[in-house]
Amino acid sequence: MLETLPVKGRAPKTGYTREQFGQAWADVDHNGCDTRNDILHRDLTGITTRSGTRDCIVTSGTLQDPYTGTTIHFVRGEKTSSAVQIDHVVALSDAWQTGAQQIGAEQRRRLANDPLNLLAADGPANQQKSDGDAATWLPANKAFRCQYVARQVAVKHAYKLWVTQAEKSAISSILSGCKGQAVPTATSPTITWTPRSTTSTKGASATSTSRSTSSTHRTGSRTTGTTGSGDSGSSVSYKNCAAARAAGAAPIHRGDPGYSSGLDRDGDGVACE
Repeated sequence: MLETLPVKGRAPKTGYTREQFGQAWADVDHNGCDTRNDILHRDLTGITTRSGTRDCIVTSGTLQDPYTGTTIHFVRGEKTSSAVQIDHVVALSDAWQTGAQQIGAEQRRRLANDPLNLLAADGPANQQKSDGDAATWLPANKAFRCQYVARQVAVKHAYKLWVTQAEKSAISSILSGCKGQAVPTATSPTITWTPRSTTSTKGASATSTSRSTSSTHRTGSRTTGTTGSGDSGSSVSYKNCAAARAAGAAPIHRGDPGYSSGLDRDGDGVACE
């Protein structure tokens, strides 16, 4: 599949904005839950959910992090949510510079919300990656690199994107040591290593039952937090929606940490949609 991808130089980043890929974490599968929470449901185990949200909003769970090989105990909260972020395996900026400018707004929206292109991951590792491709960033967990670059190839193939020569060389070098590596699918990634250490997030010890988004379809509206027209009153704040998304907090519902009416442009109680 890698050999079928065109090899070209990067196009200019001119015109790139997150909005070119549609609403952040849209409910593209119409199951009543945004994409971020869908991926948390898929990739975390032992999850708990907020009552009144039709099992949508994940409040805690455990991630066997593919990028660092560590175990992260996730708890939703103003100081803890950013410990687990949802990474675009092919970064949206990279996609923009390798063909996404030409595929149309709807295809870009699908790319940004496609489970094939999304992984729950360690927040600091995701921040370090930024918009890097395989030539500039690879997971510290070497046991996951075969699956990681194979997923990038699958995404670029699916959305008719190209690779740079440096990117192709890096991917090819890794895949040369990945005997039998299959093309990944949108379902839960295969975790093939034993976590080397454990990191804890304060307040993570809660019992729960998990559920799969593939077998549960939520309908109707979901509770978006406490009622009222003011801000959340939380000590956490975001300068803008870009900062909220970088922290993995968007969309932010009224009553959630970090909600601000200044970020909620249409006043519907959901900021940074």
